Amino acid sequence: MKVAILGAGAIGAYVGAALHQAGADVHLVARGPHLAAMRQHGVRVLSPRGDFTAHAHATDNPTDIGPVDYVFLGLKANSYAACGPLIEPLLHESTAVIAAQNGIPWWYFHHHGGPHDGHRIESVDPGGAVSAVLAPERAIGCVVYAATELEGPGVVRHLEGTRFSIGEPDRTLSPRCREFSEAMQAGGLKCPVEADLRNDIWLKLLGNISFNPISALARATMRQMCRHGGTRQVIHTMMEETLAVAEALNCRIGISIERRLAGAERVGDHRTSTLQDLERGKPLELDVLLTAVIELADITGVEVPTLRTVHAISDLLALGTAA
Repeated sequence: MKVAILGAGAIGAYVGAALHQAGADVHLVARGPHLAAMRQHGVRVLSPRGDFTAHAHATDNPTDIGPVDYVFLGLKANSYAACGPLIEPLLHESTAVIAAQNGIPWWYFHHHGGPHDGHRIESVDPGGAVSAVLAPERAIGCVVYAATELEGPGVVRHLEGTRFSIGEPDRTLSPRCREFSEAMQAGGLKCPVEADLRNDIWLKLLGNISFNPISALARATMRQMCRHGGTRQVIHTMMEETLAVAEALNCRIGISIERRLAGAERVGDHRTSTLQDLERGKPLELDVLLTAVIELADITGVEVPTLRTVHAISDLLALGTAA
């Protein structure tokens, strides 16, 4: 099985290292000091489950790789529309693209069924720019429950979690999903194939939509947000509104808000990816987390006043980082 990791950052390099350990033909696409370190020393994974090093092929030029069976996207969703020159050399007729993104994916209504089937979500696929590069037919959804950080060039710190749930937009348990799942499991990761991944998308989003923007606005860790009474209440309300949108789209999450908050508090002093991006001066990935849900609230008629307020403030912050 030939796999390209496009955007071999903390999550991508971790997945690539695990697949390489399992014997897959893995190619890591990255740049800068991180790429140089991976070329020289491999990917060093530091994990409570055991440290290891994987010496997979690493490059900044996808034409060196050629067509692959699977592209694992470790890029931020806000860079998908511009990734055409990088991904095109990796595609053959049946290449699957596994999008390990937070939030609402561009393929969400592809084979969704019901009154919104085929609807394009403007905030995540503006003018169809993402679909033009990443055809929804290639997409396999992926919800990441692992927490990793780049501790240094070529060094991935695995903090917790090994689950990468995947699923087809049309809800079939396809051979390509089963094949990828088996390879991930051989590498020591959990990779269940879900009949309807949209439920998992909303479960993960329940935390991301609230903790990520609030963490950036307050410069706070997970534990700090959960233990501050006022902030905890704001997050609770944001989660309530998000659940209402999910239910309007016939998704059931099956976990209480208090249980979700308790789980987040146990994570401790972890900085969300949005806070890490803010600290590094990178663009904030808020469209797929927050803007998209407000757009879905508009089409389903759900009232989300707290989401709108947090969106307005965090959007101003995001404009400042993009300037």
